Amino acid sequence: MNFRKNLFLLFCCFVTLVSTAQNTIKLLTQQKEFIAGDTIHLKFNSNNTKIYQIYCSNSYGSTLINSEINNDTIIFKIPPYVSNKIGVLNWKIVNDKNNISGQFKIIPKHNPISLETYLGPPSIEAGSIDYTMLVVIPTDDLDNPLKKGTSVKVKHQFLKSERKVNVLTDNLIAFKKIYSPLKSGRMLISSASLGLNSKEYSLNIMPAIGTDFKLFFKRNHKYADGNQITTFYTSIIKDKNKNVISDGSFVDFFITNKKGNMLKTAGTTINGIAYAKMIHPEFEDTWKVKAYITGISESKILKISYKKIIEKFDINFSNNNRTVKIGPLKSFMNQMIPDGLKVKLAIYKDEKLLNDIIKKSKDGFVYFNLNSNIYKNGNYTIKITAAAVTETFQAKKLW
Repeated sequence: MNFRKNLFLLFCCFVTLVSTAQNTIKLLTQQKEFIAGDTIHLKFNSNNTKIYQIYCSNSYGSTLINSEINNDTIIFKIPPYVSNKIGVLNWKIVNDKNNISGQFKIIPKHNPISLETYLGPPSIEAGSIDYTMLVVIPTDDLDNPLKKGTSVKVKHQFLKSERKVNVLTDNLIAFKKIYSPLKSGRMLISSASLGLNSKEYSLNIMPAIGTDFKLFFKRNHKYADGNQITTFYTSIIKDKNKNVISDGSFVDFFITNKKGNMLKTAGTTINGIAYAKMIHPEFEDTWKVKAYITGISESKILKISYKKIIEKFDINFSNNNRTVKIGPLKSFMNQMIPDGLKVKLAIYKDEKLLNDIIKKSKDGFVYFNLNSNIYKNGNYTIKITAAAVTETFQAKKLW
C-alpha cells in the first residue's frame, strides 16, 4: 500500500516539473545598451506557443507590446516611438507567473544635427555685475540631447576682445553665464559642438544708471520780458563706468523763484544731454534751478537772475475817469514791449477790494473800461500793476 502511495507522489512531481519546464521562457537578448533609432527586438526562448505581453515604461510613458513567435523564439519588437527616445527603458512580462523583468538603456547618436540655443535676458547693464545666460542643447536627428559631457564651445566678441570657453553638457544642457563688461555696446555670441555651429546672437550691454551731473543755461538776454525763452541743459550724463546713459532718460527741472513758488519743466536725454525750456518771468526775479533723474541722480542748484524791463509807465484817465489807458509800455531798449504782458487793475471801495481785472498788452498798450452799472459814481482806490511795478491812485473819482 505504501509502495502505491510513493509511486503516485513520484508521478505527480514528474508531471509538475514537465509542466513548469514547458512554460518557462528565457531571455536571449543580452545587449543592454542601444542607440536611439536602432531596431530593438527582445528575444526569449520558449517551448510553447503562448502569446505574451510585455509592459515597457520610460520617462515618456508606458505601453504594452504583444509577442511574435518564430520557431521556438518569442520576439517583442519595440516600436519606434519608444526606441527613438533616450533613457532607461524598464520592461516586464505581464502574463507570466515567473515575474520576468529587466531594463536596458537607449543612448543618443554621437553627432548633433542641431543646436538648440537660448540667450537671456537680451539686454544687461554694464559694470561686471549683471549677466546673461547662454543655454545650448546639442540634439541628434531624433531630437534627443547628446550624452553627458559633450563639449560645447561658447564664443563671444565685444569691441576688440574675443573669447572662447569650453563647457560640457550636464543634465542634457550646456550653459554659460556671461557677465557684462565695463563699457556699453553690443556683444556677439555663438556656440559650436562637434563641428556644428549655431547662429549669431546679439547681447545689448546697456549703460548703468546715471551719476550726478552739472546744469547750464542759455538765453537771448537777461531781462524779465515774459516773452523770450531760457533753455536749460545738462552736462553729458554718464554712469559710474563713464558710459553715456541711454537716450530717452527722463530729467525733471524744478525752478523756485523769490516768492518760493515752484515751476517745473522736463526733457529727455539725447547723447547724454537733456534740454528743457521755460519762458522768462514778467518781473524782476531770481530763479534757483535744480534737475533730477528721479530716484537716481541730481544736479547742483543753478541760480539765474532776471532784470526788470519797466521802471515806470504812463497812465491816462478819460471818459469821467472810467477809461484807463496804460502805456506805452517800453522794454529795455526803449522798444515797445512784446504783446502779451499781463497788466492788473485792482479797484477798492472803502479799503475793500471790489475786483481784480487782468488784461494783456497789445502794441504796447492796455485799456480798461470801468462800467458805470458796476462801479457807481464815487471815490475809489485804483492800483495798476505791470511787470511788478505798481501805481496807486487814492480817492479817484468816477462819475
